[in-house]
Amino acid sequence: MAESVWNIFIEGDNLEVLPTLAPGSVDVVYIDPPYNTGNEFAYRDKQGIGRDRHRAWTEFIRPRLELAREVMAESGAIFVSIDDNEVAHLRLLMDEVFDERNFIAQVVVNLNPKGRQLGPFFATSHEYLLVYARDLSHCVLDASSPHTVVETDFPRVASDGRRFRHLPLRNTNKKFNPVTSRTLHYPLWGSPTTGSVATAPFEDAIEILPVFGDGAPAVWRWSARLVEERPDDLCCRVIKGRLGERADIFQHDWLHDGRRKKLKTIWLADEVGSTDTAVAELKAIVGHVFESPKPTGLIRRILDCFPDDVTVLDFFAGSGTTGHATALANVADAGRRTCISINSAEPTRPGSNAALAGLETVSAITVARLEKVAETVGGGLTVDQR
Repeated sequence: MAESVWNIFIEGDNLEVLPTLAPGSVDVVYIDPPYNTGNEFAYRDKQGIGRDRHRAWTEFIRPRLELAREVMAESGAIFVSIDDNEVAHLRLLMDEVFDERNFIAQVVVNLNPKGRQLGPFFATSHEYLLVYARDLSHCVLDASSPHTVVETDFPRVASDGRRFRHLPLRNTNKKFNPVTSRTLHYPLWGSPTTGSVATAPFEDAIEILPVFGDGAPAVWRWSARLVEERPDDLCCRVIKGRLGERADIFQHDWLHDGRRKKLKTIWLADEVGSTDTAVAELKAIVGHVFESPKPTGLIRRILDCFPDDVTVLDFFAGSGTTGHATALANVADAGRRTCISINSAEPTRPGSNAALAGLETVSAITVARLEKVAETVGGGLTVDQR
């Protein structure tokens, strides 16, 4: 059986192309739509005039989001890049289209760490990424990544060389207490001398109840049955608290292959790349032919949150970053992801770098990049002109 193609490009108006995709066939949607800034880069980026511009932009984007929802699998999610011009209106619109109960996060992305120096007030250094599930109860998004795990977060080394850290077995969230989680408030016995922990008394052990730093009753994170099953993953230590020294119970949290770390809602340029690094990526492969592309690192972080065989859709494909990132991710982990990129044949601006390079349409930019990706990274490319 022939290997599947990693990148599929469809030229056409996304409003016309989206209905041709099979319902429920897409796992991940990422789009970087026009921000309605009034600037003109490779495509028109302004809808309406004055106060009307927000309504006009919303009317432009709404039917496209509705169509995107139809092609998404129940287990899927959508990620939309946006800035301050329309983030408030987009959030309300996505609450309507996807249901506010399916809202997952509004991530801040630090794409310009130097800050934009134009304008009279703050030097803006961020944009946003709105994340919604198609159906939160079925969504497979795992908001963690193996690439954010740092070895130095696990400072202790066991006799067999494995690295670990100590986590309090006590639940540090005060919402969980003997009133709300009654069965998790029980005594354990621990030896500060040997470090041993058990659910019943033993020689040299003292009784330990979970308490907060101020002495208020707390609860454990583990049930008594789990403690009995995994006593070697626990230890008893003497610590210095606000009320003086006391014995407490800690969990050995091990560093292991495949370890993942929960992602925060602020993504730094050092982690996912910046507009500058994105321009350099694009320049290296086809030239400086697109203003403000997104870095492949941003898309790869999104892909980290899903299985390695998902179908990805980008219907504002721009310079082709999503397809590029998909190919890079497949090479990195031997994945079988497929990316569908959609872009229109809208003419590039006369005199722009793209036009001067002979790329007469926005879709030509996307194809040029994805062809180079297929040539240098692999995975092939299928082009469909509607």
